[in-house]
Amino acid sequence: MLTRRELNRALLDRQMLLRPSDVKALAAIEHLVGMQSQAPLSAYVGLWTRLRNFRHEDLAELLTERTAVRIALMRGTIHLVSADDCLALRPVLQPLLDRLLRTSRGRLLDGVDLGEVARVARELMEERPLSFAELEELLGERWPGRDALAQAVRAVVPLVQVPPRGVWGASGQARHVPAESWLGRPLGDGSAAGDMVLRYLAAFGPASVKDVQAWSGLTGLRSVMKGLDLVTYRDENGVELFDLPGAPLPGADAEAPVRFLGEFDNLLLSHADRTRVMAEEHRPRVFTINGIIRATILVDGFVAGLWRIERGRVERGRGQAGETAVLEIEPFAPLGAATRDALAAEGERLLGFVAGDATARDIRFLE
Repeated sequence: MLTRRELNRALLDRQMLLRPSDVKALAAIEHLVGMQSQAPLSAYVGLWTRLRNFRHEDLAELLTERTAVRIALMRGTIHLVSADDCLALRPVLQPLLDRLLRTSRGRLLDGVDLGEVARVARELMEERPLSFAELEELLGERWPGRDALAQAVRAVVPLVQVPPRGVWGASGQARHVPAESWLGRPLGDGSAAGDMVLRYLAAFGPASVKDVQAWSGLTGLRSVMKGLDLVTYRDENGVELFDLPGAPLPGADAEAPVRFLGEFDNLLLSHADRTRVMAEEHRPRVFTINGIIRATILVDGFVAGLWRIERGRVERGRGQAGETAVLEIEPFAPLGAATRDALAAEGERLLGFVAGDATARDIRFLE
């Protein structure tokens, strides 16, 4: 039996949050089986908090060189993944995307030949990257009076968001290209479900079948997991947990330094039972009603508050202006002096990474 605290330490260790890792950005992204990237720049903070000496250009270059891409995958949300994982995982997750399309847009698409829509859309996007609004307008010329055609294409055609979207210091509308065209290679055959589960456990385990399904969005994974060479445990509620033989279990007393997690960090999204990292009472403050997963702090390995950086302008005299950056830390409960000092020190590093261009930086605790 594994206690909640033991599961917490195992998760932090596999997420590279007990100590900074020296691996390269691409290796980290692959180890994590992708990083949710609904907020285009959140993965930069996610890698910064996990890797030693991570620089913005380490990820920006992966995107511009087409070694990593942003594409709808697990849970139907945008993820940052390696090019190899894009091609391997996208076919595995096709049943999820089909189901989401049926439940959200099915009635709007009655009688539409999705194969023909996909063929036309591919031709259009191979001419130039298109936003969904642009794609919808062009498809509407062929299928007048129809709605949700671009969303249908997103489900049936693997679409990557091309740079400058997601590149630090750049800006750009989300525009899309078929993955095979962008990467110059074909998709996999969809047989990588077992490998996907093994890699999930390496990054998030030990975990239940429901945990893996919550992370991926797929159903029917019990038979896949039962067919793998795994060890089993139980949590404090008697739930069966699966894991890789010999995978690290650091123990409940392993030290967990304070950490800053960015928006939509997969640490908070990849289990059906999130209490191994966040008390249920704090969930409404982190998971907002409009679907935002807020940036959080970890204290002793558990979510203990929120953070945000407020930017502003200040006059410096003689007609010159500078920019301020204030890191606001909002703990859920009073913090001890040592914890405040640790958060302030790590917060200085965070400000230097996120707002290094600011002429004045400060940290404010909202208690």
